[in-house]
Amino acid sequence: MTVSNYLVSGMTCGHCASSVREEIAEIAGVTGVEVDIRTGAVEVSSESALDADAVANAVTEAGYQLVR
Repeated sequence: MTVSNYLVSGMTCGHCASSVREEIAEIAGVTGVEVDIRTGAVEVSSESALDADAVANAVTEAGYQLVR
């Protein structure tokens, strides 16, 4: 199992966090997503390393921006 940490900008509420969580969860191999809207921190658990572009695209699809 792999755990990756990201920073997402623009989230301000529970709905924001839910949107990001749902989009990232759709990436093949993702087993869990934790979002902290106060800090913008997103922790993703997956079966193996994730493609950074896939994560960035999922965050963009949710309407937010991946900072790193």
